Amino acid sequence: MIYLDEYRDPVLARKIVKEITRITTKPWVIMEVCGGQTHSIVKYGLDKMLPPQIELVHGPGCPVCVTSLEMIDKAHAIAAREEVIFCSFGDMLRVPGSNADLLVLKSRGADVRIVYSPMDCLQIAKANPGKQVVFFAIGFETTAPANAMAVWLARKQGIRNFFVLVSHVLVPPSIASVLQSPLNRVQAFLGPGHVCAVMGFDAYIPLAEHFGVPIVITGFEPMDLLEGVLMTVRQLEQGRAKVENQYSRIVRQHGNEEAQDLVSKVFEVTDRKWRGVGPIPDSGYKLRQEFREFDAEQFFNVEEIKTEEPTVCLSGQVLKGILKPHECPAFGKECTPEHPLGATMVSGEGACAAYYTYGRHLDRLLAADPGNLETAENNE
Repeated sequence: MIYLDEYRDPVLARKIVKEITRITTKPWVIMEVCGGQTHSIVKYGLDKMLPPQIELVHGPGCPVCVTSLEMIDKAHAIAAREEVIFCSFGDMLRVPGSNADLLVLKSRGADVRIVYSPMDCLQIAKANPGKQVVFFAIGFETTAPANAMAVWLARKQGIRNFFVLVSHVLVPPSIASVLQSPLNRVQAFLGPGHVCAVMGFDAYIPLAEHFGVPIVITGFEPMDLLEGVLMTVRQLEQGRAKVENQYSRIVRQHGNEEAQDLVSKVFEVTDRKWRGVGPIPDSGYKLRQEFREFDAEQFFNVEEIKTEEPTVCLSGQVLKGILKPHECPAFGKECTPEHPLGATMVSGEGACAAYYTYGRHLDRLLAADPGNLETAENNE
């Protein structure tokens, strides 16, 4: 545990915060892109350690949260079919669609299975030749290589009853979308370490140059994040806008080029609709034509499903850094992990889930009535 403790050293944390405080002369708004970073920030209270001039806002880097409602409904339409075994990572099971979630469908008899790798689905397909096995292929660039490998192997091994419902999204276009919003307040970014471990950070350099914003590729431990903030504030205070790599123990500028090569052979870039955000051009992957036989949307003819987002859920504004989770009127009231209105409340990387899990929903209760503390704690 010595190496883990090194990145959670409270003495070092206080030193970094002291240096951030020393060099900060203006108010700055910094967005951490990745949902994993958000959870670390809220869990360890890093945002509350920073000087009041530094505001951290939470970005769209939760792939479960931004999977469009249309895609969720398509998944449900496929999963409900008698001949289908529908496979997914566990964090998708409670994401609400228009009428239900995958866990509800499973309770009604649908064959919905949790897997830990798309490769598991190939074995399920081999063992069930009379069934159509569908994997819900979501995620940012981080999970794309494994999903591409599953499709590649399915073709190589002649597995014809395996399909993928592809909903991959890409980080750089989402950053551009945030910066182009008329409501944008973000002045710098903590970039996604896991994504950049695969893709490198070449794609972020034009963003920093074009929009004039610092982007610091950052890890997920408290020391990573605090150092990332320090590097970002230095750039802001000095009027610089460069891409810097705090996460150098993992990330290289050009990333994992073998993984990128596999992804480019199986997938191509496409427009993608983001839940709560809307369409973003060239912001996702779809299967290349030579792999379309594995496309679940096409095979099950669900391409035309259209939906409308519920207006009561403000998760889109949270994902764009416009609101904090506790500023949504439904947060902790109509919207809880037991009764979520949006994916950000149930995803393992959702900002709303982070705020609720680590007690940020108690602030509102206590402000309204200090006597609510005992009730709130009993409900935890």
